[in-house]
Amino acid sequence: MAPFIDDVVQPVDDALAATLKSAPSLVAPEPEHCPGPESQQAGKGDACAGCPNQAICAAGPTGPDPDIPLITARLANIRHKLLVLSGKGGVGKSTFTTMLAHAFASNPANVVGVMDTDICGPSIPKMMGVDDETIHVSSTGWEPVWVSENLGVMSVQFMLPNRDDAVIWRGPKKNGLIKQFLKDVEWGEMDYLVVDTPPGTSDEHLSVNTYLKESGIDGAILVTTPQEVALLDVRKEIDFCRKAGIRILGLVENMSGFVCPKCTHTSEIFRATTGGGRRLAQDTGVPFLGAVPLDSRIGMACDYGESFFDNFPDSPTCKALKEVVRNVAKEIGVKGEDVLGEE
Repeated sequence: MAPFIDDVVQPVDDALAATLKSAPSLVAPEPEHCPGPESQQAGKGDACAGCPNQAICAAGPTGPDPDIPLITARLANIRHKLLVLSGKGGVGKSTFTTMLAHAFASNPANVVGVMDTDICGPSIPKMMGVDDETIHVSSTGWEPVWVSENLGVMSVQFMLPNRDDAVIWRGPKKNGLIKQFLKDVEWGEMDYLVVDTPPGTSDEHLSVNTYLKESGIDGAILVTTPQEVALLDVRKEIDFCRKAGIRILGLVENMSGFVCPKCTHTSEIFRATTGGGRRLAQDTGVPFLGAVPLDSRIGMACDYGESFFDNFPDSPTCKALKEVVRNVAKEIGVKGEDVLGEE
């Protein structure tokens, strides 16, 4: 039977028992000059007089989260923190995250971490070939599961008693686990931490942004596919990033055509009826990082937990991915050849 909230075994129970500081659920929009529901003056300021939310804000948690300084200290030795966002499901965020992490880790001088914040659909461990592993708890905290000497992963998948168990949690429970991923995991000294996120602009995204803001986020990489149905949600994600104060490093058009593994001819699978990712980037003033074509061998590499980047370095998809990595490096102030270890 699938675990329902409190039925999941340790150490997930620790996350559920953690004290959470979530904003109160308001019954009306915040009025002009509102001090904010988490402010020390919430429900007490002059702007609160007559507001339908006054009693809710006055009774809710106030002030900054006391765990944020602990998170900032824990992540102090991570040089670059990158978010992978989309807003749309099925565009290949997790697949792109694994290929990006493998690309960073292809340089032995880099130490790379991947944090899977998709609590209900954790696919990163399977794609990395470590889905049967469990977390080791030491005196310094939780240890990431190491895919290789310089590539570590953290995911809720490692905590489930069965790989097919569903995690049926509400927002506060997810937020508590994400906080533990940042506060209690011994990430150590790393060059890159790549955070994979679920679709949408909801709990997980707000939590990651809130907890990482003090320690510094380099920015977000947005992933889309060429068709308008995907671009529609990515526009919302761009708006979310701007409202949340998250720098957008750029936009990647994933599945940009299909590359035949035999003749390397590229065919359009998802036709860009409105100009695709490149046009969206131009219209919104977002850097265009590159177009990554679809290759059937990517799916097999993910199913077997192998690195497509290492196994097919001369494929058109891998070459396109390298160009994306170089553009990401440029946006965060790092030389592309240093990231990939190229001469």
